[in-house]
Amino acid sequence: MASGGELINNKQVIFKNFVEGFPKESDMEVKTSSISLKVEEGSNAVVVKNLYLSCDPYMRIRMTQSDQETDDPEFIPFTPGSPLEGFGVAKVVDSGHPNYKKGDLIWGMVKWEEYSLIENPQLFKIHHADVPLSHYTGILGMPGITAWAGFYEVCSPKKGEKVYISAASGAVGQLVGQFAKLMGCYVVGSAGSKEKVDLLKNKFGFDDAFNYKEEHDLDAALKRCFPEGIDIYFENVGGKMLDAVLLNMRLRGRIAACGMISQYNLHQPEGVHNLMNIVGKRIRMEGLMAFDYFPQYEKFLDAVLPFVREKKVVYVEDIAEGIEGAPAALVGLFSGRNVGKQVVAVAKE
Repeated sequence: MASGGELINNKQVIFKNFVEGFPKESDMEVKTSSISLKVEEGSNAVVVKNLYLSCDPYMRIRMTQSDQETDDPEFIPFTPGSPLEGFGVAKVVDSGHPNYKKGDLIWGMVKWEEYSLIENPQLFKIHHADVPLSHYTGILGMPGITAWAGFYEVCSPKKGEKVYISAASGAVGQLVGQFAKLMGCYVVGSAGSKEKVDLLKNKFGFDDAFNYKEEHDLDAALKRCFPEGIDIYFENVGGKMLDAVLLNMRLRGRIAACGMISQYNLHQPEGVHNLMNIVGKRIRMEGLMAFDYFPQYEKFLDAVLPFVREKKVVYVEDIAEGIEGAPAALVGLFSGRNVGKQVVAVAKE
């Protein structure tokens, strides 16, 4: 624990209670507590100053009370009355841990507050600060690893294949589409506004895109975009979208199940009716969690950093300024208010 040294004010985003349905800003509150910027002598802890916080859809799952035991950090429920936590970029202020020293830039799991005491740090040190630090909440952090692992490792893509991505303008989808284009694939994405569809086609270089909210028949929309069917589907939505995709998959197609945002706020999840297509078409559908691929982080950086530096991949961020705006930024994910990766800028380095 931190002890000794002057106590300073520390604004925190407190999770008030478990949520049913769509989360609201009132499910959280910004409070001020106090913290010492010194760690206790002999401790392995670190104190960090948080610079950027990442808003991610999986955080909605952690707002729901669960009776199931899990060790997976993405599914452990938040504790009412305590700060939210998630991925962030921070600077080490003090350290009792041999792997981290004062001044190190890191990314990893932090609490939603201005300063965090991390008792058992398992953080990635940032060695490449020639790119925006906020990118370590996205393209060079958890969403980037998810996109890279899901596309290359799970889907085993081949040049010329037909790739479909739902929620394609989000933190993960925008990357999958660009990785697929770099491989020479035909790429279509869906999103929830004209602005986002334009972004997919004009900034990210997708071959086509559609606004799913304007389509009365998702099956017909997919047949229009993929008259010969889909080889690879990067699944971010679930529900009716997954049902329609199953009708349009090609023989031996692959589905990487990254998330199902249409289901997170439902009291009773929707059923999927077209699963028999998995049998007849020999479709392989595999779920993935970014944590499983963290041991391959250096391999991931070797692959993706050159894309960023050479501007072969563009990355759009939606940055909210100040920790006071964090609840609105997080809630906005579930109505599609953000354009690109949603980030909260807490402090300048």
